[in-house]
Amino acid sequence: MGKTILECIETKVPEGLQLTIDQKKVTVNGPLGEVQQDFTHAPVYIKKVDDKVIVETRWPNKKTAAMVKTVSSRIRKMIIGVTEGFTYKLKIVFAHFPISVKVQNENVIIENFYGERSPRIAKIVGNTKVEVNAEDVIVKGINIDEVSQTAANIQQATRIKKFDPRVFLDGVYVYEKTEGIQ
Repeated sequence: MGKTILECIETKVPEGLQLTIDQKKVTVNGPLGEVQQDFTHAPVYIKKVDDKVIVETRWPNKKTAAMVKTVSSRIRKMIIGVTEGFTYKLKIVFAHFPISVKVQNENVIIENFYGERSPRIAKIVGNTKVEVNAEDVIVKGINIDEVSQTAANIQQATRIKKFDPRVFLDGVYVYEKTEGIQ
């Protein structure tokens, strides 16, 4: 089996989107906003030809071939973000003490978790919007990194220690990830 000379992936850019590449910094403008990503750390070449973005590397080893796929996937997620957006839904679950969740400025405040007096605080990352509807917390945005990190911050804020998590199920858990802001 011979050595691969070129690893290359093409991604089509839909009409109505403006995609610019400055060195290895990719910016995508769309109807929902703008998303930027810096790929200067990646050993790949990124170029735009007509309505396609081409990510390639020459004489790749295993890691650089995988990096081509990763960068291409990240650019696809940027395109989806500015056209549809991302929504994560979290469920507030409690059996012992009723948990109250509210949004204040750049933080999500979780009160009365296991009857604790001090609230637990989760940071909202970037331009992500967080809504609380009865038993659901809805996290929306156009940048998948910011949306997923905000959802993870909320879930991690209610992580319990020193108890069996199979018995003490109280917390806020991600139960649905969708493309599109509803």
